[in-house]
Amino acid sequence: MSRYARMLGVILVSLALSAEARATITTTTKKHVTKTTHTSTKAKATTAHTSKTTIHNSTHAVATSKTVSHSRGRGAKTKLAVRRTRNYEHFSASSFADNLTLGDVTEGEDPVVRAAAIEALGNMNGTAVAINPDNGRILAMVNQKLALSRGAEPCSTIKLTVALAALEEGIVRKDTPVNLGGKYHLTMTEALAHSNNAYFETLGRSLGFERVKHYANQFGLGELAGYHIQGEQLGIYPDEELPASLGGVGRMCSFGESVSMTPLQLGALVAAIANGGTLYYLQHPETQMDVATFEPKVKRTLNIAPLIPEIEDGMQGAVLYGTARSLRANFNQFPVMGKTGTCSNNGTRFGWFGSYADTPSGRIVTVFFLEGGRPTFGPKAAELTGAFYKALWDKSYFIPKVQPVADAGEVGASE
Repeated sequence: MSRYARMLGVILVSLALSAEARATITTTTKKHVTKTTHTSTKAKATTAHTSKTTIHNSTHAVATSKTVSHSRGRGAKTKLAVRRTRNYEHFSASSFADNLTLGDVTEGEDPVVRAAAIEALGNMNGTAVAINPDNGRILAMVNQKLALSRGAEPCSTIKLTVALAALEEGIVRKDTPVNLGGKYHLTMTEALAHSNNAYFETLGRSLGFERVKHYANQFGLGELAGYHIQGEQLGIYPDEELPASLGGVGRMCSFGESVSMTPLQLGALVAAIANGGTLYYLQHPETQMDVATFEPKVKRTLNIAPLIPEIEDGMQGAVLYGTARSLRANFNQFPVMGKTGTCSNNGTRFGWFGSYADTPSGRIVTVFFLEGGRPTFGPKAAELTGAFYKALWDKSYFIPKVQPVADAGEVGASE
């Protein structure tokens, strides 16, 4: 080989090595940027608005990120009360558990509803509660230990109480455009469907803490939801506003931070929305005699009947195209209205979905509440709710019960 050929070979190898080194440096740099910035695909999917350890679920976070991006694209400067975290949150709790029904008292429950709830919940660490909104009877309560516990942060389900308060005070209607910065506006229907945090922070600040607390208490937060239900513990609504450094009343109205809500409290509220405004004491019959002698007990009548059509579109929108659309993967036979919620605290993530369905045999209310790690979030609770409705549908549970008809002789005699 000539001297010039050897020199050419060295040059080519050198160039190749330089190219590989540059590729390695570029790849390393890209990995570093991916891990340390919010521009990566993974960060866009998982970054959440957070204070301390509380985060929003990825579905809500993506929707909010789009909101901010949209407003910035128009030259707006949207200031949110929530903050992004640069830390990848670690969860110590498990999303799965065995023996969820251990210790449940079931003789007075509807066996078909209970079986459907157990089937839908599977081995997810959570509870499922089904309620007849027309009388406050608990039809089934799976994992009663968790259902009757002190509850947890309500996450975005708190938005239902804030929406009703703002409507009652005449601050907005469902189609009122609320300015969230610059030229960006959002209506209540859109905000409920997509669980927009900035919108409800704005409403919360407009209402002020005292009015927010007043309506939350009227809707049953901060008091027992059940009537003589053994083992029921009390959720807490604080007497003081969250410090401004932690987001203030805006944060309380978007995530429910500093609030503790039980599955029964959410169930009683959703039942009142479903039935037109009657807040029943929830009752859990423990025997067939309790079922036979059941009498509804009204806690109070809420003046929300004119407001319900104002929030129903948003609640149904959540299922049709918003944060609860995962429900439709399992069920779409009749309309379902609901609200998701996802947040976390001290390594445990919470997933909520409270809903009611317009069935051929009347309305039914369900609350799915999950605790755990990364697989636990509001859309998962909505998905399980869809599985619950499907299980009941497959068992023909929603076919209207036919009343026995007297024979011709009896009819003639009565006439």
